[in-house]
Amino acid sequence: MANVGAVVSSIRNIMRQDRGISGDAQRLEQLGWMLFLKIIDDKDQELEITKDNYVSVIPEKYQWRTWATNTEGITGDELLEFIDSNAEGNRGLFATLRSLTSNTNPKRAAIVKEVFEGSNNFMKSGYEMRKVINKLNEVDFNNSKDKQVFGDIYESILVELRDAGNKGEYYTPRAVTQLMTKMTNPTLGEKVLDPAAGTGGFLTEAIEHVRAHYVHTVKDEHQLQNSITGWELKPVAYVLGLTNLILHEIDIPDYVYQDSLKIEYNGIKTKDKVDVILANPPFGASIADGVETNFPASYRCKESADLFVILMLQLLKPKGRCAIVLPDGSITGDGVKARIREKLLTDCNLHTIIRLPQTTFFPATVSTNLLFFEKGSKTKDIWYYDHKLPEGQKSYSKTKPIQFNEFQPIVDWWGNRKVSDLSWKVNIKDLKNWDLDNKNPTVEEEEEMKSANEIISLLSKSFSKSNEIALTIKDAISG
Repeated sequence: MANVGAVVSSIRNIMRQDRGISGDAQRLEQLGWMLFLKIIDDKDQELEITKDNYVSVIPEKYQWRTWATNTEGITGDELLEFIDSNAEGNRGLFATLRSLTSNTNPKRAAIVKEVFEGSNNFMKSGYEMRKVINKLNEVDFNNSKDKQVFGDIYESILVELRDAGNKGEYYTPRAVTQLMTKMTNPTLGEKVLDPAAGTGGFLTEAIEHVRAHYVHTVKDEHQLQNSITGWELKPVAYVLGLTNLILHEIDIPDYVYQDSLKIEYNGIKTKDKVDVILANPPFGASIADGVETNFPASYRCKESADLFVILMLQLLKPKGRCAIVLPDGSITGDGVKARIREKLLTDCNLHTIIRLPQTTFFPATVSTNLLFFEKGSKTKDIWYYDHKLPEGQKSYSKTKPIQFNEFQPIVDWWGNRKVSDLSWKVNIKDLKNWDLDNKNPTVEEEEEMKSANEIISLLSKSFSKSNEIALTIKDAISG
């Protein structure tokens, strides 16, 4: 098995030598389509063995195995012409795949076409590109027994995306996706959606969860294949998410390149609704001009996270379950924000809020919360759990990210809830203006008591000192 971290690091260094690559965003887009093409070809070869009469939708000349796997294969200007040519009678890889069709497998062809319509070849040196291709070929996505290689390469790329200055926009720590999925417990046959899917972390976690607990037959697997949906707007994240689902054995991913907030709110019918939503909607992100007019007048705003909440409420079936990440800015505030929270608490049972430390989504430092709710009944009581940093650790960081085992106390508490120093319950009648930014009353009382005791102690010391001064003055006068 290749050292994936070393492969990705080598590719980064090679691309830096190419004058066509300007910055991390272009490098990641370049890596995205190349990785997609290699992985889909690896999967095609697997399907050719396991399925009768299976034929790849990609013409043989443009299949990765044909032109890329030979380390001494085409390179230099010849390689660039093969990739970029638009000449009649000599169409290159991009021109061919951007107009791809298939009578036998139109959905898979449409996926390939979508990827190449939204991607670009930035590299200007065919020699450097050959080096990158040879490095990618060190990773075998079919024969590796250690499936962790898939996770490793994606974690490497996601960290790259994060460090490229996207403020964690594409990156939800795996520990958080694991907890949210485990506690929401999607089951076989339930439709699972992430309308802000990024690179597919929540969906792949849901796939692994359902496979581990509920898939026992080929029929079960077929049902799972048709129950996972993702929507993503950013082209690089879209390609990586699509590839991620293919790596997780989803043959034809239902992964759509679109702006979820532009989906016609009133056009969402019963057949469009889902059983489970798992998501980390973008917050603080700009929205397309006029997109808020797609929503009912009383909920229109410019904050993407708040609009996503309204959209998700509309997308959930009755008794549908949802777990989402929201910043403090969405769980408090007046006006539209309060009306959105009122709708959430009226239409759904918001049963749990887990409060996370500021640095959970490092390098972004924003206070975030995990909200768990079920549609169909009003909220009566909300349980809060305050997740603390590990003892002795001041913050999460690149070298010390959040780990799933830190959540074990929450997993243990989930089915047998009790008030403690970290958990408390709030009745909806005690909320002011539907404000969900509530502190632990037990801790607050202790802090108030501590403050009171500190004041008494200071006063006592002050009186004692005054008494000493008075006695000193008295002695001086007497003397």
